[in-house]
Amino acid sequence: MKTKLFTSAALRTALGLCLLFGLASCASPIERRIERNPEIYSKLTDSDKALVAQGRIREGLNKEGVFLAWGRPDQVAEGSQKGAKLEKWTYVGTQPVFVDNFGWGPGFGWGRGYGRGWGYYGAWDPFWGGYGPTVTYVPYKAATVSFRSGRVTEYIRGPQ
Repeated sequence: MKTKLFTSAALRTALGLCLLFGLASCASPIERRIERNPEIYSKLTDSDKALVAQGRIREGLNKEGVFLAWGRPDQVAEGSQKGAKLEKWTYVGTQPVFVDNFGWGPGFGWGRGYGRGWGYYGAWDPFWGGYGPTVTYVPYKAATVSFRSGRVTEYIRGPQ
């Protein structure tokens, strides 16, 4: 006697759900932020909406527009100058660094590792102390945005 694992209706439902979740994840981070914050997006001018949708900002844009375009900052610093509130948002990126390690004997290896020069490094391994290429990710300042009274006064995007 043959048994069916899936009925055609169950199979169509499963495929439909996979398609639905697959298409939902295709939206860019900018599109997802706009979809989740329609009240913020609706308050922007038409020209600012076009900029934000492209992931760009301009001087004079409010903090909410920067959030929609670039996302939540990794660091926020606050201060004041002549009675005006100052704020600086910093975005951090990472870049891969490839290191060719080598070592011998059990335990930690001797060699060049993780950008620290020559010396002991690595993790416990009963056969090799740190042989082979390693990839580590190094953080860097990817962008900064300065605000005065809630508006962009300057921004820098790119490694700093």
